[in-house]
Amino acid sequence: MGLHRPNWAQCKPTTATKLGIGFAQAPLTLSYQKKMLGSLFAKTSLKPSALHLFQFNLQRGLHSRNKKAAEFLAQGFSAIKEVDRVIDKSEPNSRLLIPLLRKAKENFELALEADNSNAHARYWLSKLHLKYHVPEACKAIGAALLVEAADMGDAEAQYELGRRLRYENEYVQSGQQAFYYLEKAADQLHTGALYLLAAIYLTGDGVKKDMASALWCFHKASERGHAGAAIAYGSLLLRGVQLPESVTKLYKTASKSSGSAVLDPVEMAKEQFQIAAKAGCELGFKWLQRLEEEENRLLTE
Repeated sequence: MGLHRPNWAQCKPTTATKLGIGFAQAPLTLSYQKKMLGSLFAKTSLKPSALHLFQFNLQRGLHSRNKKAAEFLAQGFSAIKEVDRVIDKSEPNSRLLIPLLRKAKENFELALEADNSNAHARYWLSKLHLKYHVPEACKAIGAALLVEAADMGDAEAQYELGRRLRYENEYVQSGQQAFYYLEKAADQLHTGALYLLAAIYLTGDGVKKDMASALWCFHKASERGHAGAAIAYGSLLLRGVQLPESVTKLYKTASKSSGSAVLDPVEMAKEQFQIAAKAGCELGFKWLQRLEEEENRLLTE
């Protein structure tokens, strides 16, 4: 990702141990399954045509399972969307919410039955257990599913787990594990993870202060529409912070297409506040108004 990483051991954290729970091992990957099949075929006398037909049927079966899981996920998302629409106007155990939550839970579970390697289904099922008042909710199950989804590479799960380990796990020293998962999510350009990492680098909270990495993370999160990152980035630009080469290269690439080669900090900050305003952030509008008033004042002097 181009960040200056803190000097920590590059070993995988024992998150399950830190959370005090056990979890099921992730399913075998497709590449590992192919290796197993390859070893099997090496010991048999299948003709090439038969081998090709078997592999075709295997791929068709995988595609069918993925398609079925996607259909269940879509139905689960639809139920969750409806829950989010009415939840602020209802009691947690409202008769209106319970059927929707049951429907969402059932569909995410069916998605996992159809495709046990679906990390996103695990993430959303964990969210039902941890966030929503779903019937038969269990926080231990939710935590286990969240760890599984994160370890399987789901960016949303990695961000959520990193955030929870850092800010909600007050009884365990889990800063290293939190940083590990946040960085994994940021590697996939998850805007929330990029924003949190930028704040960590900016303040030196648990790591060595690194303005270059902070600015890079703010820039990447901002260009993907994160209002908080845009406000922080714009404010730093107005303070005159020196941009690292990793960020100036991004601006130079963009300036070649626009024909402008001059990096004006005020104009760059204004662009950031416009991003925040476009996202509906009131602070973005206030910064834009403040810059306009300053420009008008300079013109009248």
